[in-house]
Amino acid sequence: MQPDIIFRDLHQPGNPLVLINIWDAGSAKAVAGAGAKALATGSASVAGALGFGDGQEIPLDLLLLVIERIRAASDLPLSVDFEAGYADDPAGITANAKRLEALGVAGVNLEDGIPPENGIRPAHEHAARIAAITDHTGIFVNARTDLFLQNPAETHADLIADALARAAAYAEAGAGCFFAPGLADPALIGALTRDCPLPVNIMASPKTPPLDALARLNVARVSHGPFPWRAAMAGLASAAEAEFRILA
Repeated sequence: MQPDIIFRDLHQPGNPLVLINIWDAGSAKAVAGAGAKALATGSASVAGALGFGDGQEIPLDLLLLVIERIRAASDLPLSVDFEAGYADDPAGITANAKRLEALGVAGVNLEDGIPPENGIRPAHEHAARIAAITDHTGIFVNARTDLFLQNPAETHADLIADALARAAAYAEAGAGCFFAPGLADPALIGALTRDCPLPVNIMASPKTPPLDALARLNVARVSHGPFPWRAAMAGLASAAEAEFRILA
């Protein structure tokens, strides 16, 4: 069975695919060895591990080298945080996605935010960018909306209708999942999963409900974004500080 089909089948509302986001071959081996069903990179984590900021600062060729090493380290289905596709137009996104497909990538995140500045593309524009991947490759697209990341929590209830309209447009373009990072209120998550035409991905954070509660809300995918990398770096710094203090 093809990697994208295996990956698609893992998205089950109420029995979410758990993705502990990785940033290199070493973290891929660690997460795979812990029992992961699939792997997914986080853009901020990959960039940070290489000394870059988030928002497509890392050169595409360097990102592809990282992906090649991850693929060599594990044969689990791999989803790549592709940010905004590293291109200004759909043709460029198609070309870049084909390079990922050649490396055996099963899925990508594609966001409607506009890096590096804040702002969100009109739904029809992002739908065309999704179709640039789904019409020309077999890659599974996790269509990300930045509506909730770019707006304060007290406005999120008013954004659900916009999010659902975007999900419908993105589904029509061939997306396989709808990613709403920044949405944390359980009632709003439930409203989204109830009416969304696609399986829903929520990013776990200190503000979101725990995994079992997200499952009861019919979430189909729970990812962890930059938090695993941040925890690893904090652990390294803490261990180093403890060692340095011994002879201080």
